[in-house]
Amino acid sequence: MPFPINLLRGERVRLAAMTEADIEVAASWYQDAEFLQLWDSRPAVPRTADSLKEEIREAQKSLRDFVFAIRLLESDAPIGYLELDGIEWIHQVGGLGIGIGQSAYRGQGYGSEACRLGLRLAFEELNLHRISATIFSYNTASIRMFQKLGFQQEGVFREFLHRGGRRHDMLLFGMLRPEWEGQHRTWP
Repeated sequence: MPFPINLLRGERVRLAAMTEADIEVAASWYQDAEFLQLWDSRPAVPRTADSLKEEIREAQKSLRDFVFAIRLLESDAPIGYLELDGIEWIHQVGGLGIGIGQSAYRGQGYGSEACRLGLRLAFEELNLHRISATIFSYNTASIRMFQKLGFQQEGVFREFLHRGGRRHDMLLFGMLRPEWEGQHRTWP
């Protein structure tokens, strides 16, 4: 592998900073109830561009959170978010969150590719040892994706979420650097 490798570029997507222009696109994702219910435990209500802009500004100022736009290489259009967040530097741990906002790109492997880039950044550049992810039990596509990436289910927050008149579990997944090192060589 040539050095330096491009940590933020894959075969079809790249991770980039969120820009002012991306906020309007991202605000459209927050009008999609499916996206809202997959992305966050907060109530699935539309959000304004201004509220998203403030949230992203705060994350960009943080030393513990990194927010990226997932961009298509072919058009540079943003199709989703990736976050490395809640980083505890002294313990070398953090979280990974991903959301594909453009519904036409869900289930097409773009999220998996973006996660691989995020994991490479977390383990190789940020020198983290552990990455966690929480996934709602009804989000079977994300569960399958994280399992294929090599994450292990480590726990369950039972009946964590109330949606659609029912209680749902939130699953805790994790990956350690040695687990990632053992398999990342097979990733594109």
